[in-house]
Amino acid sequence: MPYVVEHYDICVVGAGHAGCEAALAAARLGHKTILFTISIDSVALMPCNPNIGGTSKGHLVREIDALGGEMGKNIDQTFIQSKMLNKSKGPAVHSLRAQADKAAYSMQMRKTLQSQKNLTLRQSEVSEILTEKENGQDRIIGLKTSSGGVYYCKSVILCTGTYLNARCLTGEMVTHTGPNGLLAANHLSDSLLDHGVELFRFKTGTPARIDGNTIDYSKMKEQFGDETIVPFSFTTDPKDVQIDQVSCWLTYTNETTHEIIRNNLNRSPLFAGVIEGTGPRYCPSIEDKVVKFADKEKHQVFIEPEGLHTNEMYVAGMSSSLPEDVQYQMYRSVPGLEHAEIVRNAYAIEYDCINPNQLYPTLEMKHVKGLFCGGQFNGSSGYEEAACQGLIAGINAAMYIQGKEPLVLDRSEAYIGVLIDDLVTKENHEPYRMMTSRAEYRLILRQDNADLRLTKKGYAVGLIPKERYEWVLKKEEMIQQEMERISKVMIGASKKVQSLLESFGSIPLNTGTSLVELIRRPELNYDLLAPIDVNRPKLPDEVTEQVNINVKYEGYISRQMKQVGQFKKLEKKKLPLDLDYEDIHGLRIEAVQKLNLVKPVSIGQASRISGVSPADISVILVYLEQRKYEKERKSNGR
Repeated sequence: MPYVVEHYDICVVGAGHAGCEAALAAARLGHKTILFTISIDSVALMPCNPNIGGTSKGHLVREIDALGGEMGKNIDQTFIQSKMLNKSKGPAVHSLRAQADKAAYSMQMRKTLQSQKNLTLRQSEVSEILTEKENGQDRIIGLKTSSGGVYYCKSVILCTGTYLNARCLTGEMVTHTGPNGLLAANHLSDSLLDHGVELFRFKTGTPARIDGNTIDYSKMKEQFGDETIVPFSFTTDPKDVQIDQVSCWLTYTNETTHEIIRNNLNRSPLFAGVIEGTGPRYCPSIEDKVVKFADKEKHQVFIEPEGLHTNEMYVAGMSSSLPEDVQYQMYRSVPGLEHAEIVRNAYAIEYDCINPNQLYPTLEMKHVKGLFCGGQFNGSSGYEEAACQGLIAGINAAMYIQGKEPLVLDRSEAYIGVLIDDLVTKENHEPYRMMTSRAEYRLILRQDNADLRLTKKGYAVGLIPKERYEWVLKKEEMIQQEMERISKVMIGASKKVQSLLESFGSIPLNTGTSLVELIRRPELNYDLLAPIDVNRPKLPDEVTEQVNINVKYEGYISRQMKQVGQFKKLEKKKLPLDLDYEDIHGLRIEAVQKLNLVKPVSIGQASRISGVSPADISVILVYLEQRKYEKERKSNGR
């Protein structure tokens, strides 16, 4: 029978947050790209929490933007509340979080995709990847859809999210659907298994949506956005995001809530053994919280609006897979929700994903050439984690076709580097979530300097326009010049100076001191000292922010840069990808097994593999030196 046959450079499967970034990157780098989705109406869907950013996740969004991705721009156009988290702490953990209008976010991203040159959006289920053998290895040549269509291409990027063999569970009710009642993708898993891909079964969940008209907000504490809003994208004019914001609300569970949950645990598929998948430890269901933290008398519950044109409110902190009747009892025991009407039930969702140890740091599958993977399909959780992987997968699929060096960010360069390195190197038996504590060099991987760290890389790849690149160079120059200037400014103990110091509760001067020393005082900063810095030039806020941080944390930053230097030495010691670790005598059996599984690209990556000891690393280093000596000896004819 006749069937559709089309040709593309890159096929992207899944139009969630990973797929959108992957497809846009591929198309913007000049490749004819097609993006497949189960439903056109589910593009950039937010099936769970209606927000972008948050602790450590805000860093990822800023890094996506600095590399030329779309997520930051999209949320800047569609947010309804914005807050900078952790402002009472140091700048390393400041993280932007924005409440999204879910429908607007999806529609704006869809508009961006459909107006992008080189990009086709197609509603269809992908059922099979097509390969041929090349030097004994599978190589991608295309894919097939459930309707029988064949799409030949040079590279495929899988961003299937939570749709593969998905099933949703609410108590005893089990439906074989994807999130939000959308169709599941039921055929692709078999094709992947046939190609030797190892699959995991993971689980996540979401709380109920409540009709806002049935909530008593007088029993809750109102949560406001920031007075001055900071945009996510470095290209967004801050003036354009100073909007009227909606409020969120804070309430708490209580002992009655917990008792209802405990009395019905036998009806929870999570505790009845019905759920097979492993859930995220750092985003537990309310059942998990009540059981694991039995000593806690209450848990926070945030009531968050899902958009400007809906009454649906998201009950953050109370995801559940309990039956519908129990959900009503449970939610209505919370102050302010006594008469709440559920619009959408809470549910757990199980899905297939891969063991990410099968991926190179480029996010290419090790044993299927040209197959790249991104997002929750790689065993991660969260919109932001998904989007950054999609971006890297899209870039590297393009680099693969062009025969260019891939983009690999290491742990000292970006949170994205930490996330991907953790996924491909460490053993992950649960959905991976990004956290600031995972980044060893977080003092220099701040969200405020993401453009200084990564825009040059985005430009080198081809996603950042020249004007933006040149602005970053100019910004670096202005920061450096101002750092040099203030290091030479001396402040005397004049009456004006003493008066200013006294006004901020700072100790008066007995003698003159440098401006830098005054900026280092905890109660002072660069901006507050402007009245006594008479020759100060007029500089953009983003420049003065960097100057202030560099001065205040100079010692810590210097120490961390030395640590990065040591880290880089290990990363530069490359390992051959065809190295069989069974040939290296002296390695422990566990180390051989883990090293052959991960196939690390460097000594640095090898040292981070669970089960590989410092002694094993020493054995590998000796082996490499011996191998190098043997090659030199043979080349010299000895």
